[in-house]
Amino acid sequence: MTALPKKMYLFYRDGFRSMVIGRSLWKIIAIKLFIMFAVLKLFFFPNYLTTNFNTEHDRAEHVLDNLTRPPSAR
Repeated sequence: MTALPKKMYLFYRDGFRSMVIGRSLWKIIAIKLFIMFAVLKLFFFPNYLTTNFNTEHDRAEHVLDNLTRPPSAR
């Protein structure tokens, strides 16, 4: 039973070692994911709490209220 996970690991390890085009494609995928999650977040998803509440107390009260409110009241 333990031979199957080892065989699977060796299969994927050998496959990734012998990739030529796949390595560059994985690099492109990683760069695209970085752009999507890091760069676009800065421009399209502003910090909701800092834009709508002035003090830390107001922000904390809002978060606590939303966390403790039952789902039916939302």
